[in-house]
Amino acid sequence: MAYELNTVTALIVEDNYPMREITKALLESFGVGTVVVANDGEEGLHQYKKTNPDIIILDWMMEHMNGLTFTVQIRNDKTGPNPYVPIILMTGFNEENRVKEARDCGITEYLAKPFTAKTLYSRVTQVIERPRPFVQSEDFLGPDRRRTKTTEYGGPLRRHDDVAPLPPYARPANLPPEDIVLVDA
Repeated sequence: MAYELNTVTALIVEDNYPMREITKALLESFGVGTVVVANDGEEGLHQYKKTNPDIIILDWMMEHMNGLTFTVQIRNDKTGPNPYVPIILMTGFNEENRVKEARDCGITEYLAKPFTAKTLYSRVTQVIERPRPFVQSEDFLGPDRRRTKTTEYGGPLRRHDDVAPLPPYARPANLPPEDIVLVDA
């Protein structure tokens, strides 16, 4: 599905000039109306407050302020224009622990380098088509970490390792309910 992105403002925060320019050119080719660039996290924060972008695309590893520190500041800044802005992190790190660390800082989408125009477009459209609700707690503000919603949920148990008795219609007649434990297959 093609989108009319001419009213979208995107902020790119990337310290590597060629990567910044490639990302900018791709966003412009997608039809993004305004693309603002910043050379580092500090300049990115200034541009964020000045332009109130609809999407932020930033690098993880930058001098002075990395992408995760930048994200935490955006999410926790009471004076900022929009702590709920979608943030797409582009990085060469794609190990599971790195993805979890980024998620735990409030990143909306993760884009592993090197990426194609198609994968960048898919991340941009992902934040448009399927915006994730935000969760706020004492020490976290960011997109809900659960990507999928289930319509089969029928009670208070939420995790695969939760144990619950089988409903009466599923219990074998010769076993009492206390002898039945659900096992994740």
